[in-house]
Amino acid sequence: MTLRERVEELFPDWAHWYPSLFDAAVDLGVIRARVCDPASLLLSNRHAGVRAAAEHEHRKRWSAEENEPEE
Repeated sequence: MTLRERVEELFPDWAHWYPSLFDAAVDLGVIRARVCDPASLLLSNRHAGVRAAAEHEHRKRWSAEENEPEE
């Protein structure tokens, strides 16, 4: 069931009272806010695992090894 269908099931006339489907869903309790770690909101943190896997596969495919920086 979509968000719109759930809201319309609870309150069919929601569009006359709310400026958006999101506002109606929040007021009706269909969706709720969750507390999360602020660091998890950064896209760089979310995609770090995907980026690391892609880099690993690239190195594996092209037989590239990381070189230690020379001092």
